[in-house]
Amino acid sequence: MPLNQRSRRLVFLFLLLLAFLFRLGFGLCSPFQDEDPKQIYLLGLKFYATGAWPYFGPDVTPTIQIPGALQALVVGLPFYGLPIPEAPYLLLNLLSFASLCFFAWYCGKRLPEIPKWFVWSWLLSAPWTLNVSTHIFNPSYVLPGAILFFVGVFETYPFLSRGLISRHWANFMMGISLFWIMQFHLSWVVLVPYVALSFYFQFRKLGRRAWSSFAWFAGGAVITGSFLVPTFIRYGLAAGMGSTNETVGLNFENLWRHLNIVEGVLGRFISFASFELPRFIGPNTAARLAFMRQNLWLVPIVVFLTLVGILQCVALLVLWFRKRHSQKDWQAVKYFTLATVALLYLSFVFSLKAPASHTFYVTFPVAMLYSLYCWSEFLKRRGWQTFAKVFIVCGLSFHTGLAVSNLRQVSLYRERDKIVEAIRARDYRLLGERRAGARY
Repeated sequence: MPLNQRSRRLVFLFLLLLAFLFRLGFGLCSPFQDEDPKQIYLLGLKFYATGAWPYFGPDVTPTIQIPGALQALVVGLPFYGLPIPEAPYLLLNLLSFASLCFFAWYCGKRLPEIPKWFVWSWLLSAPWTLNVSTHIFNPSYVLPGAILFFVGVFETYPFLSRGLISRHWANFMMGISLFWIMQFHLSWVVLVPYVALSFYFQFRKLGRRAWSSFAWFAGGAVITGSFLVPTFIRYGLAAGMGSTNETVGLNFENLWRHLNIVEGVLGRFISFASFELPRFIGPNTAARLAFMRQNLWLVPIVVFLTLVGILQCVALLVLWFRKRHSQKDWQAVKYFTLATVALLYLSFVFSLKAPASHTFYVTFPVAMLYSLYCWSEFLKRRGWQTFAKVFIVCGLSFHTGLAVSNLRQVSLYRERDKIVEAIRARDYRLLGERRAGARY
């Protein structure tokens, strides 16, 4: 007998709870021994231990630090409510989980022909949402803002809008997320052209009425931007930048890096929407082979998922040339995606940093929406739906094995006793020191 509507909702909520707990557990097992995650954790622990206002956030280099208090606050404030080492992970996973659920709802509305179970399960379990947005690392906090920002962009661009979010709320989302991302990662600069183009379209269409859109954008910006104000009051505009302006400069070497379709911008961008597996089991071939030897039961799954991930990337490139699609805005979506990639290419000409994936993780929602448009035509068929189910189950199995491996070797629990004592004594130095030269 079919489940009634109330029963279906209860089953759906139960499955969502399981998905949240899985993501939280995976995040707690993620690498903590790496220098960058530990330094981000120390920012929040220092705020909790000392109570000193965090004028600066993540370190770009030992001498360059992002201004603003949000990074230390989102890690440190949870300790006041729950003084245990896992507290910051709980808040982070609530933020990322809620944003991914919102994005799944939004994508499902845009593409009603795709089975809802695939959209939700894939977004919540894809490698780039599990391995980055569940553990303490500054790009992990970018994802919630990026989702809000790009949904706002989609709904204010006339050729992409579906009217799913009101114009006022779309502008509010862009404002609050832009200044949120600004305090976690330098990739916020890539978003400025999207805002400028959005207001161009709105003023062109609405004329003077578009000033209300600007007011809603400003309202959102004030909420998160206010956490930047103390830094500039205390240090002034020049010093308050934390030397982040030094990361900008002509770098023509990046043009050569771009030409590598695998390790350049294009390959990394489409990998956001694929099952990119090797990156997350080791930094090099030797480490990946060692992981395989230690987890022999995962070898068939790793081989299968690696092949599927490669084929996904190839398909995403080839399917861009498809002319016919059941969705009328296919042309708009694919050219918007192309424009995003072109903007990234241009941006890295002016960046001193190489185009590593995490440096433009902020564009993840664009890559994922484009990929769902590509898969939608296939997932109408029962055979592809069966394959997708096998794919999702294999992905969950792999990540379970990866979590168990990380738990034993590199997770938070290797140093949990130190953190417990640091929280009890309110002395963050019991866990470690901030980088030499850090402004906070």
